[in-house]
Amino acid sequence: MMSTTAAPAPAPVTKAPEAGKLSEKDSFMQTFEVISEEIVRDLQNYNVPKEGVEHIKRMLHYTVPGGKLNRGLTVPSALKSLLKRELTKDELFKAQVLGWGVEWLQAFFLITDDIMDASITRRGQPCWYKQPDIGMIAINDALICESAIFRLLKKYFRSESYYPELVEMFHEVTYQTELGQMMDLLTAPEDHVDLSKFSPQKHAYIVEYKTAYYSFYLPIALAMRMAAITDETAYAQAKAVLLPLGEYFQVQDDYLDCYGSPEVIGKVGTDIEDNKCGWLIIQALERASGEQRKLLDANYGQKSPSAVSIVKQIYKQLDLESVYREYEDRSYTRISQLIEQIDESLLPRDMFVTFMNRIYKRKL
Repeated sequence: MMSTTAAPAPAPVTKAPEAGKLSEKDSFMQTFEVISEEIVRDLQNYNVPKEGVEHIKRMLHYTVPGGKLNRGLTVPSALKSLLKRELTKDELFKAQVLGWGVEWLQAFFLITDDIMDASITRRGQPCWYKQPDIGMIAINDALICESAIFRLLKKYFRSESYYPELVEMFHEVTYQTELGQMMDLLTAPEDHVDLSKFSPQKHAYIVEYKTAYYSFYLPIALAMRMAAITDETAYAQAKAVLLPLGEYFQVQDDYLDCYGSPEVIGKVGTDIEDNKCGWLIIQALERASGEQRKLLDANYGQKSPSAVSIVKQIYKQLDLESVYREYEDRSYTRISQLIEQIDESLLPRDMFVTFMNRIYKRKL
């Protein structure tokens, strides 16, 4: 609700950015500049002092657009597949706004996740809360990121018939993700390591709720709403592919946390130190000898480099790199088969193939 203490400034006429010959990503970034500036400009309606305005502008540019943007870029790409034609300027802009809604949601999750995990780097730079003048201010910044999503939805989609579904979808997926994060934290508290609490079932729940819904189902479902798809069967078919795709992505992320180069993946992996119920430790627990299990119990979740080294040595002894490669190949085959089962009268299969190809075999 707008502030009643000051008259709103005249609303400028917002135009969708000219895509021209810009690349898909450059066009998407151009839209970020437009909508982030609108969020900042709107602060004057709340009498936010200059210091606060500058802080939010800096925070948005630091936390929202730094990743690969696959989640956000999927929305216009999926809409194009669904409509089976090029998008109009207005369609492209609105699909990009929804894509940025997903990226804003991602920023909200990552800011808080980094604090909870005491992470050091994110996307190749210090975590937002690690900035010398930020600290726990980042918690409130994360909440502002979340609230900004609904301001964007209201501004651009309030007159659309599917506006309530968009709002409901963001609320539902946010709740699902928070439940996944809760189970991640409860299963693996940093101050009490108990590997007997880890199980493939808990890992599967965490993966589905913490990652798959917002990273994979949400972008496609948003595009489906824009394309006026209301048949719930279509959403069920999409979910049947996208949740396993999200599982594969998170397992891949767990693997890269241990084996990926920080210069390439953009962060220093800390899953071992953080006592995370990740895919690698689940595989190790299923394969470890009695002596290896004792070493895992003694060293997993410990902050010392020597303890981390011992855990990684056991991973090497168990040849988890090969185990992962086999999992990766099985997953690709499984997801490809699920895509083949989609009824093309409801949804185009190429939309899912494009999404899968964005993440398959990410670089180390």
